[in-house]
Amino acid sequence: MWSYFTDTLRANPQLAIFLTLAIGYWIGTRRFGSFSLGAVTGTLLAGVIIGQIGIEISGQVKSIFFIIFLFAVGFGVGPQFVRGIATDGLPQALFAVVVSVLCLLVVYVAAIVSGYGPGLAAGLLAGAQTISASIGLATDAINQLGLPAEEAKKQLDLIPVAYAITYLFGTIGTGWILAFLGPKILGVDIADACARYERDVLGGASKDASMMSAWRTREARTYRIRENGKVVGKSIAQAEGIAGGERIFVERLRRNGEIVPHDPDAILQAGDIIAVSGRREVLVNTLGEGEEVEDRELLDIPIEAVDVLITSKALDGRELVSVAQEPYTRGVYLNSIRRGSAAVNIPVLPKTKLNRGDIVRVAGSKANVERFVAEVGYADRPQTITDMVLVGLAILVGGLIGAAVFPIGGVPITLSVSGGALIAGIFVGWLRSVKPQIGNIPQATLWFMNSVGLNVFIAIVGITSGPTFIAGLKEAGFGLFIWGLVATSVPMLLAPYIGKYIFRFHDAINLGCCGGARTSTASVAMVGEVAKSDVPMLGYTVPYAVSNTLLTLWGLIIVLMVT
Repeated sequence: MWSYFTDTLRANPQLAIFLTLAIGYWIGTRRFGSFSLGAVTGTLLAGVIIGQIGIEISGQVKSIFFIIFLFAVGFGVGPQFVRGIATDGLPQALFAVVVSVLCLLVVYVAAIVSGYGPGLAAGLLAGAQTISASIGLATDAINQLGLPAEEAKKQLDLIPVAYAITYLFGTIGTGWILAFLGPKILGVDIADACARYERDVLGGASKDASMMSAWRTREARTYRIRENGKVVGKSIAQAEGIAGGERIFVERLRRNGEIVPHDPDAILQAGDIIAVSGRREVLVNTLGEGEEVEDRELLDIPIEAVDVLITSKALDGRELVSVAQEPYTRGVYLNSIRRGSAAVNIPVLPKTKLNRGDIVRVAGSKANVERFVAEVGYADRPQTITDMVLVGLAILVGGLIGAAVFPIGGVPITLSVSGGALIAGIFVGWLRSVKPQIGNIPQATLWFMNSVGLNVFIAIVGITSGPTFIAGLKEAGFGLFIWGLVATSVPMLLAPYIGKYIFRFHDAINLGCCGGARTSTASVAMVGEVAKSDVPMLGYTVPYAVSNTLLTLWGLIIVLMVT
């Protein structure tokens, strides 16, 4: 039975890949306290074990899935990457460049001091900086060095060894340093810093807070206007202003027993019944003079909740309190704002600024929501069809550009086809934030391209390197773990100082910038838990987009540096 099983896997390597994925994802979801290995590490370990039986897999399969993954990465970070380079995110983008270069230099020093070749150096970079995507570009670079086939395979097999040894502390160490040492390094109470940021920068305790609160909560009630009511003789638009800056809206009107079409210029009369939405306490205090009545038909308003991709250039950098005063926000209620490829939630406060490419979730009557969408962007409703024409052509063009080789000092320099796919993804991702009608990739498809694309690549790396993994582990030794600890810790210990004293970041977002520059979503989530606030996320998205691109490209650069 065992012989049949192993022989079948050798003859049908596609089955070995799926088995590796199943075990890897299962391992990755197991939690050990508050820590989990994640799907990538789980898949690598599963692949190494399964690969012990000796399974040959075409390298083309690995390349195809890695290109799919890199395109998805670029697509996700595109809007924030371009924004960081071109607009007011520039300081955070430059910070990400500095930290990314620091990560590369520490790995380079470790490789030179220890005498590591390109395989161990690339694996050390990928594991210590938890940037699995760099493995693919490092693989391309090693294949293009012109090494003898046996030596090239040896170096390639050492990459997953070094990655597996250094990844564990790369993940845990980053979160621990930022969440627990970070506030001590900065000399601040991070919870207090975030509270001050909300109050002083985002206007959390300002006079505009009630308006923002009204934009975020909704309750509808029906009132009959009394003979001496203060809205008698006023138009609907005028009546909506009687709450002294609070947001209330007359959604529907019944007159003489009939529901009449909504008209903001319609004059309200005694005996009219109106359906009004707004904050509960405002409705009670402002309309208390009216007679509240039961009118289920009048309250039967078609309500829609939808995600809206912000594409309006006019809204880029606008504060929420300012946007709330626009006519097209009438009757629209804001629930959340998500930003960046990781879709992190950012605080919804009066002076929070919207960015082009943000996804806001709003609710309200269908007519009001449609008016809002027409003005600000594109309704990001669930879709099932991927624009494969654009995806295919973009990867082709990006690959053709990336495949170009430029000899410098006798060394062939190239982005590689994989690097070209990453750049193509960034361009298409940015383009969709401007023209959302094109380049649609449903979220579920993007997840598949990103997660499964990477893990198929990692599965094949593990399976093909399995027979030599133990020997490589003995060759690398315990010293590699120590160098991994150094390569993870040094950049993260220096980054808060760099953010504080060179870039002058506010203490509340500094650690978020550090986590973004290390592409560590988990570490920023840990900082947020300690701070009891989403404010650190405001520093996360731009550095993440820039560093995710650079750290991936470093896989190619580190190979060239140590060769």
